[in-house]
Amino acid sequence: MTSHPTASDLYEVVRMQLPRISLGTVYRNLDQLVEAGEVRRLHTTGRETRFDGDIKKHDHVRCLRCGSVADVHHTPFDFTNAGIHDSNGFEIHGYNLEFTGLCPQCQHVQSEQDSIHSIETKNTKINRGKGRQ
Repeated sequence: MTSHPTASDLYEVVRMQLPRISLGTVYRNLDQLVEAGEVRRLHTTGRETRFDGDIKKHDHVRCLRCGSVADVHHTPFDFTNAGIHDSNGFEIHGYNLEFTGLCPQCQHVQSEQDSIHSIETKNTKINRGKGRQ
């Protein structure tokens, strides 16, 4: 289980113990946990909603390749205390900050793909050069 599961992730785990449970029941229970302040709902860009059992204020980083989410506990700036006033007259009560990047596993995959691409490019140049001789 990931540290920031989706309702579908939780459903698959719970279904092993309770085969007749519905996804709707999982969503309803998650909604109740969110309302009770026991779980945070994460709205990550372009992805299924995730949930976080760590309700202390912290931010998140999302992998652009695989979509995994991790906690960021040391955000360099707290926007809630910055005296930010929206140009539309909003009183700011909070914020959601999502960093994006590549997780360690996807960095490794990217590095391997870059190496393969580099070798293929060199081979193509060498093969083109042989045809001119």
